[in-house]
Amino acid sequence: MDRLAAFEAMLSDLRKQSDHELKQMERLKAEGKEKSATYRQYLGNRLLYKTILELYRKYQLTD
Repeated sequence: MDRLAAFEAMLSDLRKQSDHELKQMERLKAEGKEKSATYRQYLGNRLLYKTILELYRKYQLTD
């Protein structure tokens, strides 16, 4: 796999995981579990994903 293909695969996986965890957070929130360890882990992950995606945008690697 060349570097561009690896980057595209990583970006795709990052977006998929971010979307999945957002859905899980919404489910947990609907169940009143915003203070659970799982919810907080998803929240931390989402902040990390947001930071990574912002760096990609800064360097014009994604839209």
